[in-house]
Amino acid sequence: MSLPLRRRQFGASLVEAMIVLAIIGLLLGSVLPGWADARDRRSLEAASAQLATDLRLTRSLAVAQGSPVRLSVPAAQACYVVHTGPARACSCDATGAATCRDDAQALRVATLPGSGRVALSSSSASMLFDADRGTVTPTGTLRLRLADGRAVHHVVNIMGRTRTCSPAGRVAGHPAC
Repeated sequence: MSLPLRRRQFGASLVEAMIVLAIIGLLLGSVLPGWADARDRRSLEAASAQLATDLRLTRSLAVAQGSPVRLSVPAAQACYVVHTGPARACSCDATGAATCRDDAQALRVATLPGSGRVALSSSSASMLFDADRGTVTPTGTLRLRLADGRAVHHVVNIMGRTRTCSPAGRVAGHPAC
């Protein structure tokens, strides 16, 4: 009587598969928090660069067009509008589009990146850039902030120039405020 030959089996057992899944889970658990932090930092940096560019654009448009131009930050919105006309004449709707009343005209509207991770606040709801002198009234500080407290401030002086800083130097690449 001869014993039947055993076939060699290929594949992984359930135990081996569970061990591999546990190792993958541990690796992902250690990598994902760093990835989320990097994503938030990039959102803040992108919003900061866009705001700095748009502040320079607003001043340039006023001088080039020979008429005053405003940068307005509507309350409780994740956007800002570069526009002509009086203060508070333009705002952003829920889709991020500009809505203006009276004779105001939106020249640029920007919504913040990051699906709400970056918050925008301003010491002044609207800044008027003068066409003749290139100055701004009132001066102000626009603040971009993450939920963990990291922030970038854009301080606009009377000459319409912007200085960028980070409170306590918490954001790399920006001097401390």
